[in-house]
Amino acid sequence: MKSKSGWYALFGMGVAALLAVLNHYGWVSINPGILLITRWIAISGLIYYAIFKKSLTTWILASMVIGAALGHDVPEVAVELRVLSQIFLKMIKTIIAPLLFGTLVVGIAGHSHLKQIGRMGWKSLLYFEVVTTVALFIGLIAINISKAGVGIKMPAGAHEELPKVAPQSMTDVILHVFPENIAKSIVDGQVLQIVVFSIIFGIALAMLNEKQRKPMLSFAEGLSDVMFKFTNIIMYFAPIGVGAAIAYTVGHMGLGILVNLFHLLATLYVALIVFILVVLFPIALIIKLPIKKFIKAISEPVSIAFATTSSEAALPRAMEAMEKLGVPRKIVAFVMPTGYSFNLDGTTLYLSLASVFVAQAAGIDLTWEQQLLMVFTLMLTSKGVAGVPRASLVILLGTASSFGLPVEPIFIILGIDELMDMARTSVNVIGNCLATVVIAKWEGEFKEGGDEPAVA
Repeated sequence: MKSKSGWYALFGMGVAALLAVLNHYGWVSINPGILLITRWIAISGLIYYAIFKKSLTTWILASMVIGAALGHDVPEVAVELRVLSQIFLKMIKTIIAPLLFGTLVVGIAGHSHLKQIGRMGWKSLLYFEVVTTVALFIGLIAINISKAGVGIKMPAGAHEELPKVAPQSMTDVILHVFPENIAKSIVDGQVLQIVVFSIIFGIALAMLNEKQRKPMLSFAEGLSDVMFKFTNIIMYFAPIGVGAAIAYTVGHMGLGILVNLFHLLATLYVALIVFILVVLFPIALIIKLPIKKFIKAISEPVSIAFATTSSEAALPRAMEAMEKLGVPRKIVAFVMPTGYSFNLDGTTLYLSLASVFVAQAAGIDLTWEQQLLMVFTLMLTSKGVAGVPRASLVILLGTASSFGLPVEPIFIILGIDELMDMARTSVNVIGNCLATVVIAKWEGEFKEGGDEPAVA
């Protein structure tokens, strides 16, 4: 029955989608009521399959479809559901700081291998820099090929809705890494600052004798275990939070905006797919990653990231998934949160693409030299910014200010920013999950399925 229910659900969704496409393009005239009934019969089949499957990932994917349908059919109700997605995001954010602190302190002080921390540090930064630089260039090439910004008509007064953002200097980027007050860093959601504090705390704890170290180490170990259980509890609410997020997005934006700005959306999505296929997939093959197991492991955190447009929302589940895949907790705890500031592959690709789009929309013809200078600037300014919703807007505004570009074209991007954010955030999570396996393999500590060590 489980297998058949899956086929029934797939067939129902296919029929509903086909009828919607035929009606939209005027090839066949179908009564809206029939389309509505067909759509919800298909969704009922999907719910039936999710009940049989009893998988959280299946429920999350089903809730995304239900949310999109609610946003399309009853937008006034769907917009009000945003509070449910905000509750989910708030609860997830309460997990981040204690989970990172507990896992990093145990990973460092519990093993006392301080040399390994330094080794993982330079290996991680080297890997992050190479991959994100490639992502920047792919974004640059994609927008120059598609020229999505050429011919765009600028809306009047758009700049009034944008915040004023000063360009970031090198000093600002460096200072952003270090916490001045750990409580303030937690409140502001500064992941990298929490990581820096936890690493130094772990090193200091490792330098104490066994008697002094044991109480705090036991506390940190208990804290990390509790926070993983805490995550499991919150994840029961994930389908509701995810469905509400999609419902709000479709409800307040509508599906028509996809048609108007399809060129820009398609450019980003194609560029991200190319990045996955020509960069991340070859890396996975080189390190002999078990692809099917990896895809199964990341499906849930990537679904959460896609729907909520927040890398942080997926962080606890992604860490847990990578640990189950065979990456030691100490490596997951170090590499993944660090990657959330230094390895945002999707965001860096988007930034190079969006920056040139702004120039194209404003009718400014940037030379290749100017574009390369912009890319190298983004290599610095895109680092150290936590993966929270709309964080890339701050960098984009700062880049536009630095290069004398008008900010008005950014208003056009804001119209579909949530849809773009879904894709780039998902790629951020995929890239960071892969990075943990790369470093674990490099360190010779990857244990497939948690059983046997892999060859370095």
